[in-house]
Amino acid sequence: MACRITELAVDSRDPVALAAWWAEVLGYEVLGTDDDGAVEIGPPGQEPKGPVPTIVFAPVPDPTPGKRRLHLDLNATDRDQDAELQRLLGLGATPVDVGQGPLSDTMTWHVLADPEGNEFCLLASRVAPLTNGGGPRR
Repeated sequence: MACRITELAVDSRDPVALAAWWAEVLGYEVLGTDDDGAVEIGPPGQEPKGPVPTIVFAPVPDPTPGKRRLHLDLNATDRDQDAELQRLLGLGATPVDVGQGPLSDTMTWHVLADPEGNEFCLLASRVAPLTNGGGPRR
């Protein structure tokens, strides 16, 4: 058997605000808050440790120095890339230049950053939205 990703952990100066921002971007809901201030978000209705990884925003006092070694790639589910880009910018995402160059036939993604500077990419293709992940949480 192999392992499966069940959670992604993101260091954050303000876990509550960043979790709320990403929940809005992804259509997720807040699943819980730990005593240490960490906030977990995930797909609505998904059982714990369900098929889609949740995201846990853990409190840290200082930003991570240097280039981050991991980023998320996003695909719109109900609109084209340009419309989704405008929605993300309206929510507070900012464009980031990492040397990717302009959009072209071979470079079809936008590099953006969330309100704390975590980079992510908005890809051109659309994907099907998530369906209920297995009923209500217990």
